[in-house]
Amino acid sequence: MDGHGAILTSHQSDKVAEKNKKSEGIWRVDALTKVLKEVHSLFVMFHGSLRALIEKDASGGIVRVHLYYFIIDYLNNFIVGNKVQLPSFHDCLKERGTVQMLTVGREAAIAVQSLVGTMESLCVGNTACDSLVLFQDLLVSTTLSPDDTVNLFTYAVMRLTPHALSSSTNSWSYLRKSTVSQVSTGSVLLTAGSAPGEIYASGDTSPDNRSLRYHVPRPLRRENWTKGKDGFLVCESWAAEIADPVSKTPTLLLQKTGERVYLCVYQHKNLSIILLIPVNSVISGEQWLSMMKQQLLENVSLKILKVEERLTRGWGGENAYHVKGYRYLLVDSDRSISRASPPGKVTTLSKDSLLALTKLREEVDIEKKRKKEDDPQHDKDLEVCIRAGNNAWVIARLTRGKELYMVLEKANETLLYASDAVEKFSSRYCDGAFSLD
Repeated sequence: MDGHGAILTSHQSDKVAEKNKKSEGIWRVDALTKVLKEVHSLFVMFHGSLRALIEKDASGGIVRVHLYYFIIDYLNNFIVGNKVQLPSFHDCLKERGTVQMLTVGREAAIAVQSLVGTMESLCVGNTACDSLVLFQDLLVSTTLSPDDTVNLFTYAVMRLTPHALSSSTNSWSYLRKSTVSQVSTGSVLLTAGSAPGEIYASGDTSPDNRSLRYHVPRPLRRENWTKGKDGFLVCESWAAEIADPVSKTPTLLLQKTGERVYLCVYQHKNLSIILLIPVNSVISGEQWLSMMKQQLLENVSLKILKVEERLTRGWGGENAYHVKGYRYLLVDSDRSISRASPPGKVTTLSKDSLLALTKLREEVDIEKKRKKEDDPQHDKDLEVCIRAGNNAWVIARLTRGKELYMVLEKANETLLYASDAVEKFSSRYCDGAFSLD
C-alpha cells in the first residue's frame, strides 16, 4: 500500500492475533484495582485527604508534589531492572488488602497479651495508645480497626520489618519473596525524568506567602528507616508538619477515628512492635517521646525478650504454612485476613496452571460483583472446578465471606479426586468451612 498506510498480510495478522491471545489473562482487573486502593489508602494515612491538601493550597501545587513523590516511591516496590512489574498471573495465589497472621500457641498468646497490656498502661492519663506486634512479616497482635490494621500492616511489611530494612528486593509483603525477576510478561518501561524539588515553594506570591515553603514527607522512600542503637527505628528524612518543625517522629492518620498519631517502632531480632501515640496527648514533642521510649524499654524489655523467644521457638520457617500436594489461597474477606502457599512452592506451578487460575478468579470476581448488586445483604455460595490445559485442576469455593482458591497439578486424576482433596483440606485446615456437607 502506497503512502503512510499499511496492510497486514495474513501471516502478520496471525502473529498479531497470537500475541493478543497470549496477553489475555495476564492481569486480573480486581488485582490492579486493589493496587490503586492500596496506594490511595497509604497516601491518606500519611498525608490526609486530597481535599484537605487542596484547602491548604488552592492552586493544587502541594497536592501535585505530594502525589508525585508518593506514587514514585510506591512504584519502586514493583521495579525489576528498568521495568515496572504490575501484579500479573504469577500473583494469582496472593490477595492484596489483607493481613497475614502468625499462628501462635496458648503460652505465646498469653505472653503477647501481657506485653500489649503493659504498653497500653504506659500512656498518659486516659489516652489510648494503639499497637501492632509483628513477627517476621506476619501479624501477631493488633488493637486497631480492621481497615487501619491492613493499612499499617501493609506499610510495616513494605518498609519497617527486619526483612524490609535489610532486603534490597522489591517486595510488598512476605508473599513476594519469590524471584520476581523471572516475570517479564506485561512489563511497563520506566523512563527517568526531571523531578520537582523535595521542598515545594507555594505559588502564592503575596507578601504573607512569598517565603512559605513546604517540606514533602516521603514515608515510602526505601532508605528512610534505619535501626538505632536503642532498638527504635529512626526515620532519617521525615519532613515535619509546619506546625511542629522540630519533630523527627513520623505521624499518620487513623482512618477510624481521624486522629493523628506518632509512629514509634521498636525491634528486637524478628519482633517488631509498633506503638501509636496520639499527637494531642504529647505536650513537649520529641523530648516527651524520648522519655516515653525510655520508659517503654525499662518496663517491657523482659516481656519483649520472652515474647520473641516463644514465637521463635514455635516458628516453622518460611514453609510453615505449606501443605504437601496443595497450592492454595485462603481469604477471609470479613476479617481482611489471608493465608497462602509459600512463594517458593508457588513457583513450582506451571504457567498454564497460573493462567487458568487467573482466568478463573477473573470470572469469580465478575460473579461476586453481580451477586452483590442483586443482593448486597447476603454472600452467596459459589463453587467452580475446571481442568486446565495441562490437566491440572483449578478450584474456587466461596462461602459465608470466605474464599478458597486451589491448584492441584496431578495429571489424569478425576473430578472426584479433586473434590475429595478439597474436602480433606477444608476439614483439616479450615474447620470444615468449605465442606459441601
